Amino acid sequence: MDAIYTAEALAIGDGRNGHVSTRDGLIDTDVRIPTEMGGPGGAPNPELLFAAGYAACFHSALQSVARAEKVKLEDTSVGARVHIGSNGQGGFGLAVELEVVIPHLDPEQAQRIADAAHQVCPYSNATRGNIDVTVRVVED
Repeated sequence: MDAIYTAEALAIGDGRNGHVSTRDGLIDTDVRIPTEMGGPGGAPNPELLFAAGYAACFHSALQSVARAEKVKLEDTSVGARVHIGSNGQGGFGLAVELEVVIPHLDPEQAQRIADAAHQVCPYSNATRGNIDVTVRVVED
């Protein structure tokens, strides 16, 4: 792959109860295990950061597909839920639900565009075959 951009991040401290920062300084925050997992909470965690990144990336892919198909989208949004739980083998696994809102468009066409975005989104391509990802078009 010929990279057109490289993001660099560093995690220090005690893993999920540590600190993350990016080389460019745009992210510089503590991370904490969520209370639901027995941690102190009160700070972002890897799943929150992954959900935010996936939602933004997928939304960009959605817009790109629509432009390529000459479909005008207005007031769209993408919500991401990242679930973490036991993988049944002594470790942990992830699952993702993407909720796509595309108002003013026929539901069948909206789902088709969302499915096409799932084929081009880098996060979707990175996770395909590794974790369950559900893409669902919902009403606003």
